[in-house]
Amino acid sequence: MQDSHTSESPQKTIEETIVSGILSAKIRPGTRLSENQLATLFSVSRTRVREAMMRLETRGIVHVSPRRGWFVVEPSAEEAIAVYEARRVIEAGLLRSMRVLTDEGSKALDVHLNEEKTAMAAGDRQRLTYLMGDFHIRIAELSGNAIIVDILRDLTARTILISMLYQSEFHAAQSHDGHCRIFEAMQAGDFVRAAELSIEHLDEVEMGLDLTTRPDPLSELRSSLSLPPKTVPSVSQLSDPKNHNFKGATKTC
Repeated sequence: MQDSHTSESPQKTIEETIVSGILSAKIRPGTRLSENQLATLFSVSRTRVREAMMRLETRGIVHVSPRRGWFVVEPSAEEAIAVYEARRVIEAGLLRSMRVLTDEGSKALDVHLNEEKTAMAAGDRQRLTYLMGDFHIRIAELSGNAIIVDILRDLTARTILISMLYQSEFHAAQSHDGHCRIFEAMQAGDFVRAAELSIEHLDEVEMGLDLTTRPDPLSELRSSLSLPPKTVPSVSQLSDPKNHNFKGATKTC
């Protein structure tokens, strides 16, 4: 098949579409991404699709399974902890480096928070998932540093995959309140406090995850075949021969 776009635009479009689908919780962990189907959807060759997938693999968004194809990653509990630690370092450091919140930036964040309220009132879980992640990306955009924006977008996408695997309840109001507190500190020009609040907010979200149980990789097929759920060994049972509690899931300040 001949490409109908330039050599770089199809790859970028495929990558952006997949990441956007994850950010809006439309694409779940473990989703298979068929090269043939993507090539048809984007009117490009499988070579272009493969190049896009390889770029997403380096970004930690997908992985390839020999003879099976490409799949959206299913982060382990250990990877989840690492992602949140990375976000704390990057987001707190970003806020500490800020000196002023412009009127335009303040208005953009205010509009965003109102969108969160509207989505909560409507009970739109999918929209809320996207908005909760996008708030952090918007703050990064205020820095004008495209590299930080790209890094944080990928980390946020991985955070959403983590939430879909390990978050039993969705505490939208709690996350919204955390965003509001960060915004208020930024408006007051207290970016050190905003950084502290961003860490507290990420701690709260991470504490809401159940990282002690590994997801069942056959859950969908098991359900389709009407088989009973399988008890999957916990991370602690797999990582500690003495079956001690999994230390990594404990929040550290």
